[in-house]
Amino acid sequence: MTRLATFVSLLLAAGCAQTDIPVPDRAPGAPSKADEAGFTIEGLRRWYLIGNPLTPGDDSLEVSIESAEPVEVIDLWLDRQFAARGHASGGRVEIVVDIGSLATGEHEILLAADGAEFAFAQRFFRRSHPLYVVVSNDWDDPDNDDATLERQERLHARHPSLLLTHFVGPYTFTDSSVSAARRDFLVDWVTGLRDSEGDEIGLHIHPYCNFIDTTGVECRTEPSTVYDAGDETGYTVMCSAYSEQEFTDILLAADAVFEENGLGKPTSFRAGGWTAELGTLRALAAAGYLADGSALNWARLEEWEGQQNGVLYQWNREHWASIGDTSQPYYPSDSDILLASEPSVPVLEVPDNGILVDYVTGDEMIEIFDANWDRETPLAQPLVYSIGYHPPNFISEYRVRITEALTHAEQFLASQGAGPVVYATMSEMAEVWPRPQ
Repeated sequence: MTRLATFVSLLLAAGCAQTDIPVPDRAPGAPSKADEAGFTIEGLRRWYLIGNPLTPGDDSLEVSIESAEPVEVIDLWLDRQFAARGHASGGRVEIVVDIGSLATGEHEILLAADGAEFAFAQRFFRRSHPLYVVVSNDWDDPDNDDATLERQERLHARHPSLLLTHFVGPYTFTDSSVSAARRDFLVDWVTGLRDSEGDEIGLHIHPYCNFIDTTGVECRTEPSTVYDAGDETGYTVMCSAYSEQEFTDILLAADAVFEENGLGKPTSFRAGGWTAELGTLRALAAAGYLADGSALNWARLEEWEGQQNGVLYQWNREHWASIGDTSQPYYPSDSDILLASEPSVPVLEVPDNGILVDYVTGDEMIEIFDANWDRETPLAQPLVYSIGYHPPNFISEYRVRITEALTHAEQFLASQGAGPVVYATMSEMAEVWPRPQ
């Protein structure tokens, strides 16, 4: 007999142990606190996830009980319905219950020994869909100095479950101020985090002319989100200044640059200044992208109202009018970027609801997290909390802000059975929200 077969046989024998104690026909009464004395209970969690194509569900409830006094059996009642019986072996009882079909909400467990009228223990747990925390960084500049890179490595070290989506700019490879050796170093750094930490490499485009000029598309110098007279570098020019076909060509050129330099094909995107429109999204779809993070919680950008030429704030306020603290992923209508209706553009819009630390304080980031979830109610569907930063601005003040936000979220990590929080990357959200068929 194989080891596995022997193990299964032992389990069956234990589960079928003979006892004269019948299963009661109704649930036991709730215990007093004193009733649990003499029992040690291990393995129960406060939160169990409901799974989806990205995140496996916590579909098995496992509990181990040790009794100071001899017992034959312990019954587990789930929501006042008999769920399982465990037989004692060496003073320990192991019980496993399949909860894969259990609904969202709070559930009660009662544990009773030897068919007792009253349970010796009562526990409650919550079954919930995940709350995804998506953390990204936007490479606005062609280079990020070593100190900036080290700070991001320390962020990973301090938050071991963290996943980052690095929105890398293709201009790293077309700006003459960045040496070939430096480009290789940056590639090694970001691919190293992808391979060791599970980070994602996405694409970020501010349409710098040094990059656009390599794509076969004529570089625009206006409209600029900062300068009335335009921007000769192209940096502050809106992505929406380019037609759908032009932007498709730009994306395919960026993909080629990424592939040539070992970054792989990006499948997530954020427009510089969040300046994506429907043509931009259609171009993303044509180029094989899965997710976009350009929809902006514009009201949290209030510091930019009236700044420079005022366009950055005004354009985002008008273009992303309905996006706010609690906006969630959707497939935009082919006729209205703010509507979720068919026919839709086959690119998942993941709103930047927590925006970037440059524009929100730590308290504001926590406020947005709490607006999406009240810290206790099980979620009836998955949710996303999206935050991020610009690497060159990731200085002490901004590091404190994001650390406050992450520390707050990590009180509720699903991996610790403490809540529904799961770190994820931007493209992974398309697995959670597949396009309607």
